[in-house]
Amino acid sequence: MKIGVPTEIKPQENRVALTPAGADRLVAAGHQVFVQAGAGIGSGFDDATYVTAGARIVPTADAAFGEADMVVKVKEPLGVEWPRIKRNQIVFTYFHLAADRELTDGLLATGCHGFAYETLQVGRTLPLLTPMSEVAGRMSIQAGAYHLERAHGGSGILLGGVPGVKRAKVLVIGGGVVGINAARMACGLGADVTLMDVDLDRLRYLDEVMPANCRTVHSSPFAIREHLEHADLVVGAVLIPGAAAPKLVRRADLALMKPGSVIVDVAVDQGGCVETCKPTTHANPTYVVDGIVHYCVANMPGAVPRTSTVALTNATLGWTLQLARMGAAGAVEQSEPLRLAANILGGHLTCAAVGEAFGLATLDPREAIKRVS
Repeated sequence: MKIGVPTEIKPQENRVALTPAGADRLVAAGHQVFVQAGAGIGSGFDDATYVTAGARIVPTADAAFGEADMVVKVKEPLGVEWPRIKRNQIVFTYFHLAADRELTDGLLATGCHGFAYETLQVGRTLPLLTPMSEVAGRMSIQAGAYHLERAHGGSGILLGGVPGVKRAKVLVIGGGVVGINAARMACGLGADVTLMDVDLDRLRYLDEVMPANCRTVHSSPFAIREHLEHADLVVGAVLIPGAAAPKLVRRADLALMKPGSVIVDVAVDQGGCVETCKPTTHANPTYVVDGIVHYCVANMPGAVPRTSTVALTNATLGWTLQLARMGAAGAVEQSEPLRLAANILGGHLTCAAVGEAFGLATLDPREAIKRVS
């Protein structure tokens, strides 16, 4: 199969979907890899290294898409990329369709086979979302600590305090991969951490493994409002696979918070779990609503592309190899995880959570692929 790797064009997105080591594996398996010139520079991989790995460098995005039976990316295709996508071409990337109706409609119109990293599921785990969730969870505390500084709009509080001065209070809503990584980072900096989740079994596990300066609380609207009053930093870490994030912090709730407090909504890719959330970029990462600083960067791991790219390829490569070997139809028929990853097949929406978000009809992936085969 011919596999294209275009340069990511989302603002301040420096990751690339495939490392040279990944290209080497794909070529060894008998596939051809076409990498757009300069695609890996932001992550520290020059074109010569890809050539050494057996990939071919192509000059433009048109060539990277045009040569390919399958395109691997990091972020969702932007509007200028949709015309480059061919009917029945496989696109393997993060889509987060439930947060973007225009993207959903645009990709349906291309007739492509869209397989989403974030809905590929093995048991109860999301293995292709996990590495970026780990990065984003840890970065959320770095970003929150930075923006709590007075010079950056915050209340001027140090997360860990110092002897004789109270520590900052950090509220993490969601005890999944993002939440546990955020809480561990905040605990390591000495903050007073509260970690919320609705799953009692998960809370029991977290209570056993988290440091002593982290308390677990069962999440409810009342409990969230109660803790917002005292929080200096709030991290939104809620995930419903493939679906829009529930709004757990409402506009009216901001009045409970102290001026200069910071919200980092890591769920922004799925629409955010804070009602006042709107996507921002690394160039302009924050805005203020009712005295509360909001950090809602939609591609947080793009700020640390070397770490993120290697972590992402480590997770995705095995599935990329399977998808390349089986093709879209074989993947849907033979692999349950890849069938769950199929969000769009040949103009048919196949992810129920996305259909529910927009009131659109969906097909079972196996039925959809039969209609386009």
